[in-house]
Amino acid sequence: MSDPALAAVPSHELFSPEVAADPHPLLHRLRAESPLTWVPPLDGHLLTRHADIVAALKDRRLTTANLGQGLDRLSQAERDELAPLLKSIRLWMGHTDDDDHVRFQQLLKRYFTPATVDTLRPRVRQLTHELLDAVAGRGRMDVVKDLAYPLPANVIAEMLGMPTSEREQLQAWSRDITAVFAPADFERLVRSRDSVLEMQDYLRGLVAQRRAEPREDLLSMFVAAEREGVVDEDEIVANCVLLLFAGHETTANLIANGLVLLFDNPEQLALLKSRRELMPTAVEEMLRLDGPAGVVVRVTAEPAEVAGRQLPVGQVVYLAMLAGNRDPEVFADPDAFDITRKPNRHTAFGLGAFYCLGAALARMETDECFNVLLDRLPDIRPAYDAPDRVSTSPLNRRLATLEVAFRPTTGDDHPAR
Repeated sequence: MSDPALAAVPSHELFSPEVAADPHPLLHRLRAESPLTWVPPLDGHLLTRHADIVAALKDRRLTTANLGQGLDRLSQAERDELAPLLKSIRLWMGHTDDDDHVRFQQLLKRYFTPATVDTLRPRVRQLTHELLDAVAGRGRMDVVKDLAYPLPANVIAEMLGMPTSEREQLQAWSRDITAVFAPADFERLVRSRDSVLEMQDYLRGLVAQRRAEPREDLLSMFVAAEREGVVDEDEIVANCVLLLFAGHETTANLIANGLVLLFDNPEQLALLKSRRELMPTAVEEMLRLDGPAGVVVRVTAEPAEVAGRQLPVGQVVYLAMLAGNRDPEVFADPDAFDITRKPNRHTAFGLGAFYCLGAALARMETDECFNVLLDRLPDIRPAYDAPDRVSTSPLNRRLATLEVAFRPTTGDDHPAR
């Protein structure tokens, strides 16, 4: 922070074990005392107030930050070795310039509207039943591995047109890609690079197949757009990698985090069981209180006022969604999990031009998953001492495992599908 005009911005350390375990006490304090904070290890600013986050999300002078910018701390030799990974990231929708982002949004948005997504509900229910069939007789499962992760992964793979036989490999590749969102770890990034290259080679083969034999899937749509000169093959495979990753990571985290919230609030779980019509508002409250994106990153493309401070060009700003979504100025009793909460003006999926394309899909998948889960396993309960969380990036965490127990059942025991 070399600009003298910014010297008075308070500085805070966000990487202590205490903050990693529970960031909310510090974030509440920062929101009240210094809503714009300088974080030295990130070489950027942190926003914590809901109003400031909303303003930043709508401000076109703050552009989405290319993930490759976070790798600048690596040596030149390491960056050279990761060049194929960085090339792919630069082609990802949402990590490009605004014109490229709009171009891909226009191609994809009709596949992710609430009306289109609703047509997938029967398939999501069927997949959820199939995943629970595989574990119902055991009386235990790891929700992350057995349900939350494979359900949305299978849905987005089917939308793209991926063969069923390759689904597990696609999930393994996607897990490696999470390294690009974490603090720079060169060995993990090398694995991520290798997985991206393998995934892209695989996708190029499928693209060639769709050129010869188009189908009713997203890959065929991309190939048709390629024929019209709207996209090229490198953009197709890079953005299919992104869709496969983003299309299930977000929902997987939402399902797992949401179940922990229900376990931690048994009165809310009982209310949801008795009043299933509350499922949509319950999903919104899961998104608010422990949504899948704790932080999003913006960069000032032009001088801009942020939280009352004038920031010059090139300043990195971290928008702490998990802080803004617990702002007491907007949400009554902000740390409470209330599945009846209305209105619920959270920013879990962003706002404006970079609003999450898959928001409707994630909501629908979570809604259907919990309805089937509570029907099939009404006595589901935690089988862990404490949630097994790991940090994935600054102020972002995910559940590595989520062990649960329930009464074992046979295939004949569950309600009609």
